[in-house]
Amino acid sequence: MRTDVFSLRHIGPRPEEKEEMLKAIGAENIDQLIYETLPDGIKLKKALDLEPALSEYEYATHINALANKNKLFKTYIGLGYHESKIPAVIQRNILENPGWYTAYTPYQAEIAQGRLEALLNFQTMISDLTGMELANASLLDESTAAAEAMTLLAAVRSRDQKKNDVVRFFVDKEVLPQTLSVLETRALPVGVELVVGNPQEFDFSSEFFGALLQYPSASGEVHDYAGFIAKAKEADIKVAVAADIMSLVLLESPGHLGADVVVGTTQRFGIPLGYGGPHAAYFATREEYKRNIPGRIIGVTKDRNGDRALRMALQTREQHIKRDKATSNICTAQVLLAVMAGMYGVYHGPKGLEYIATKIQRTAATLADALESLGLYQLNSAYFDTIRVKTDAATVRKYAEANEINFYYPDAETVSIAVNEATSLSDLNKVISVFAEALGKEFTHLEALVDEITIPEALGRKTEFMTNEVFNSYHSETELMRYIKRLERKDLSLNHSMISLGSCTMKLNAAAEMLPLSDARWGGIHPFVPVEQAEGYQTVLKKLEDQLTEITGFAGTSLQPNSGAQGEYAGLMVIKAYHESRNDHHRNICLIPSSAHGTNPASAVMAGMQVVVTKATDAGNIDVDDLREKAEKYKDNLAALMVTYPSTHGVYESAIQEITSIIHENGGQVYMDGANMNAQVGLTNPGKIGADVCHLNLHKTFAIPHGGGGPGVGPICVAEQLVPFLPTNPVIKTGGEQAISAISAAPWGSSLVCLISYAYIKMLGAEGLKQSTEAAILNANYIKERLKGAFEVLYSGEKGRAAHEMIIDCRPFKDNGIEVVDIAKRLIDYGFHSPTVSFPVAGTMMIEPTESESKQELDRFCDAMISIRKEIDQATADNDNNVLKNAPHTMHMLTAETWDLPYTRQQAAYPLEYVADNKFWPSVRRVDDAYGDRNLICTCAPIEEYMEEA
Repeated sequence: MRTDVFSLRHIGPRPEEKEEMLKAIGAENIDQLIYETLPDGIKLKKALDLEPALSEYEYATHINALANKNKLFKTYIGLGYHESKIPAVIQRNILENPGWYTAYTPYQAEIAQGRLEALLNFQTMISDLTGMELANASLLDESTAAAEAMTLLAAVRSRDQKKNDVVRFFVDKEVLPQTLSVLETRALPVGVELVVGNPQEFDFSSEFFGALLQYPSASGEVHDYAGFIAKAKEADIKVAVAADIMSLVLLESPGHLGADVVVGTTQRFGIPLGYGGPHAAYFATREEYKRNIPGRIIGVTKDRNGDRALRMALQTREQHIKRDKATSNICTAQVLLAVMAGMYGVYHGPKGLEYIATKIQRTAATLADALESLGLYQLNSAYFDTIRVKTDAATVRKYAEANEINFYYPDAETVSIAVNEATSLSDLNKVISVFAEALGKEFTHLEALVDEITIPEALGRKTEFMTNEVFNSYHSETELMRYIKRLERKDLSLNHSMISLGSCTMKLNAAAEMLPLSDARWGGIHPFVPVEQAEGYQTVLKKLEDQLTEITGFAGTSLQPNSGAQGEYAGLMVIKAYHESRNDHHRNICLIPSSAHGTNPASAVMAGMQVVVTKATDAGNIDVDDLREKAEKYKDNLAALMVTYPSTHGVYESAIQEITSIIHENGGQVYMDGANMNAQVGLTNPGKIGADVCHLNLHKTFAIPHGGGGPGVGPICVAEQLVPFLPTNPVIKTGGEQAISAISAAPWGSSLVCLISYAYIKMLGAEGLKQSTEAAILNANYIKERLKGAFEVLYSGEKGRAAHEMIIDCRPFKDNGIEVVDIAKRLIDYGFHSPTVSFPVAGTMMIEPTESESKQELDRFCDAMISIRKEIDQATADNDNNVLKNAPHTMHMLTAETWDLPYTRQQAAYPLEYVADNKFWPSVRRVDDAYGDRNLICTCAPIEEYMEEA
């Protein structure tokens, strides 16, 4: 075996195993299998035009050389991004640990209790610091969170406000520029009118339903907003506050001031800058708005024994259930980053955070005093970490950049300086020397920081925070390391076994792809530095855009959307802008097949479109006649079709080119959901098929880890006519000549994790990418063949083949009293995460093995499923005391003195021989979702409860 070929490491089945698998499914070779699977008319006639594949060693050399092209200046730009210190114990045990970064979204709560506890810690920390009753498990970035706050406040308008069509939303003129741009993008399609102004001049008119304030402001000024919020409440205007999380350690919480929503980012809680992301935003609000909160919420419930357990709460808000009536289209979080930020809070505790925040504020005050001694007077009357001075900005910039320092220059006469946790006394002296040099003056070196903070007492925090035991227990590295490990052991991740989730593509996240993320030359770059300081990043991002453009068969790419749902939204907004450029403002109908991905309808509504659902045939395909009828009916107003290919049912529909032609003939554009792009790469592409835009889930097809529920990245690739409309950024220009406003906060979204997809493509090359797609199809069809006779596959292609995934029907087992959820929970006893349950068809399982799984692992999974099928046959509808209904079985059950179940402990815990070699024990029994929703608790128990128990 060649040890320098990455594809042999990435693709699971060995060459000799592929022969066995092909024989089992009745195909002579891989070419025959692809011929029988993929419609001939959409196959690519030539190989992808990509650079030759690199070995892992060659790639390491290559990426190291690019990292050296990034210039690591000391950066004091601020604007929501700050250098932070990443505790090594968190970097080593979470960021670099596949036990944390390869886990899936915690839909199967029994095997995700560790992640869920870490997220509950995060929610508690956010609730405490913001002074709010309820926080979610994170959002994508601060700007997106602010836009979601605007949407929530619009949704909870009073009856009279809705009746009188009150649609105006006030925005503080001191809001972060990237946030204002995202607000502009999001407001117009849903009929919200933004009014930007000075909060001190706001008239609290009845024409407004809400307001957004920045705290501290973009200039660094800390305003006392208590009076504003009080007046707003009198006028029935609800208030959202975008707050710097570190400042809330010293400033009074917005919740205490009366805010209705508080949003922000936790990047400065131990998360790398990463040229813009990924970072965990936060969103906190009042409990009365719990049904409208976007994203995911972790809640406390109980398991079958009545013991405490955690799970995702209020899932009925999610898109797969509510579709176009969903709270938001966001179906992910930034779990890995939220876990890191939460652990930063656990490690430092309230006293540690007070020390850090106080040092930051003293550093800013010391700098203000020193600049004043040079004759430069600070403009902010009250501040936390950011000061401003009036001077010749161009002169200062010349000397600053010569000394490898970045400040922010709002205008020609102003220099803004935001200090941070990593700003040392030595750094401070260097900053002051720049101003002294620019002014031609001498300065005295500082020997110490000023003793006291300068925040006025009226603005200071008086309320306690983070009093829970978890934030006051793990302050030594040993204790935190053990706590992190204790949580990790409760979770099933890819480092334990295959996770065969349909539509979610849990493939290998190769170590060679992940290693650069720990390098400060990639992690330490602020997203708003001059682009010439980020030459390494610019090379990677441009090449990745070109790679994705080639792979999709399109003309241009934007990496800005930092989740799949944001990619959907961005794609539709680009289509909308295209129609408007042709004076087709009336085109607002979006056709969506009934089998579409759940976020599609919600994204269409957010883009201001009206959803019209098209039918599916009994075979699960798009009903072409119904589609044609509706396209012709709405041809004067048709904007787009949203289609997934291969279909969510796991089939390459042969009519796909006819379908795209029908839309074009009737004036619409075709949006292709890229959820299943890993079944296209190298064999076909959206451009060949006839689509106009496609979003890509880099966290699926292109190997970015799911991170327990995030980060995700969802770039869009577009046809030539849509390139001019790709999104821009207000600070660093990106996108086309007629660019839509920003989709996310950072110019290139979550740039740091784009390194992973760049590596994946560079090391696989054209042939490796094609082989990966072929292996995914082979693995799926092998499972299909192995499960034949035990489970019926609902849909298949015209020649009987599955695509890269398949749906098995579990509905007949109701006759035995068994539901699909029972099979999911029983799989835990066999050491497996369940496939996707009841999507897109209720009572079914969607299985996707990915190309990274070996034949041995596929066989173990199939053996488990066949064994479960035999257990189903032994179950009866009139007796629910069986091995499936009682699953999963915990170690506590198996080691209890009494065992009164009608099957043996061996059958419960070790149903097949292989299980004993690598037994995974769930830490709780089956959780009670309904109880948790009826008794919503989304924070850690207060310390008083621990004291009472003691």
